Amino acid sequence: MDISKAQEQVDQWIKTYGVRYFSELTNMAILTEEVGELARVIARKYGDQSFKKSDLSKDLADEMADVLWVLICLANQTGVNLEEAFAKNLEKKTRRDANRHLNNEKLK
Repeated sequence: MDISKAQEQVDQWIKTYGVRYFSELTNMAILTEEVGELARVIARKYGDQSFKKSDLSKDLADEMADVLWVLICLANQTGVNLEEAFAKNLEKKTRRDANRHLNNEKLK
């Protein structure tokens, strides 16, 4: 699925099941919350923290999808075409960092 299709599907879901989008400010707070939940899973799976019983049911992919969902909601609400924005961002990074990481001794 391309990003534009994902934006369409989220918009259709919101209109069908969600009644309306939450406000942009609410969705920003929710995005922060979802990123925190993702960070918690990563800290336990790849970091030094151990899992608590309540963490065992958390799924890394699902937490990433939650972050993506809310980000798409914010993009839809603010008129951002994420597919275009991502393409421009990738182009910017490629121009800016064409040799930067290749020449970084820390990465070798």
